[in-house]
Amino acid sequence: MKHFLNKPIIVIVVLAVAAGFGLWRWRVQHNLKPSFRTAVVKRGDVAATISSTGTIEPEEVVDVGAQVAGLITAFGKDKKGKTIDYGSVVGEGSILAKIDESVYASDVALAKAQLDQDKAAEISAAGNLEQMKAKAVQAAADWKRAQELGPSEALASTLYDSYKATYEIANANVTMAEGAIGQAKATTVQADATLQKAQRSLDFCTIMSPVDGVIIDRRVNIGQTVVSSLNTPSLFLIAKDLTRMQIWVSVNEADVGRIVSGAPVTFACDAFPGREFKGTVGKVRLNATMTQNVVMYTVEVNTENPDNVLLPYLTANVHFVTRTQTNVLMVPNAALRWEPSSLAQISPEFRSQNSVDPPPKANDVPGGSKPSKQSKDAKERLAMIWLKDGEFVRPAEVKVGISDGTVTGVASDTLQEGQEVVVGEDAESTQAGTQNPFLPQIQFRRR
Repeated sequence: MKHFLNKPIIVIVVLAVAAGFGLWRWRVQHNLKPSFRTAVVKRGDVAATISSTGTIEPEEVVDVGAQVAGLITAFGKDKKGKTIDYGSVVGEGSILAKIDESVYASDVALAKAQLDQDKAAEISAAGNLEQMKAKAVQAAADWKRAQELGPSEALASTLYDSYKATYEIANANVTMAEGAIGQAKATTVQADATLQKAQRSLDFCTIMSPVDGVIIDRRVNIGQTVVSSLNTPSLFLIAKDLTRMQIWVSVNEADVGRIVSGAPVTFACDAFPGREFKGTVGKVRLNATMTQNVVMYTVEVNTENPDNVLLPYLTANVHFVTRTQTNVLMVPNAALRWEPSSLAQISPEFRSQNSVDPPPKANDVPGGSKPSKQSKDAKERLAMIWLKDGEFVRPAEVKVGISDGTVTGVASDTLQEGQEVVVGEDAESTQAGTQNPFLPQIQFRRR
């Protein structure tokens, strides 16, 4: 009895499920309309770029150091009469700082005294030479008379030998006096060199700017002791000209081959949002570095900074322009990736001119998400974009140009500026047109 009572209940449940499923299918096919996200086809310039980051550096920097050790006692004045500090404008020969010179002044005084002493010794040696020459003349005269008399009763042999010895000793003394003069002169030259060295060390106590420029770094304070050893301590960093700057950019080895000297560059800094700067490639440095098994090259980018708005050591987001296209139609990159999710989204007019043959080949499915076709000359890539046609979409084949990462330049005889190209669809539309992933996709074949 219970078995017969359950049959009507089962029938009612089955009918209710079937009715609900049919209602759902009807609403999906008739009530929900596709909702596409679109973008307007525009005309403009597109540039293919290589992006990287770098650091803004002054074009020429002079590192001013100290050649002597001592205590920093004072700073100099800049062109405005203010004490040297960060950002001070200085001229060539301007005093930057002074080191305690008391020790070096004492060395100069000692060197001067030694030089005077050596000069006096030189004069004394010259007088001794004259004395030796006079004695030599007298000894020569005595020796000449002794030779005329010769050893005889008038001149004893001992006196004869004495005159001869005296003559020879006198000549030797002259030679020695001449040598003493040469030695005294050499000693004087040495003392003079010692004085010049001491004076030079004293002069080094005054640190002077070797160039015109701007102080971008001051690394000492008054009262600090500078120790000069094998490495010259750095006191100031001077940029010669801040109206000309460089950007040192690290570029991956895979991209460096496309960067050539003189190529245009655009860059931006976080310090100046919304502002774009321009520059040119200077050179690619050959001293590559390896970071995590990736070879990186440093590329120098030259840029003008007439208003001094770019500050040293700012981080720059650099874009190297490798290719450009001017006055071309542009579509968002998303338009080349989107494709219809169901046949119902495609314009009936287009469907009437095409047939559907499932299952298709992957490369034949319209849309940019599949590999682009190649033209006959293999020089132009072809892709499919979808234009909004009322509540539907219709395809348009385009020749793909270069991309800047956001938009891509395209060319087509049917595509016009101002048309709406589909870049996506809302979730509601996507759900309405969702197909079973296990079923074959649609394929369009032109008649």
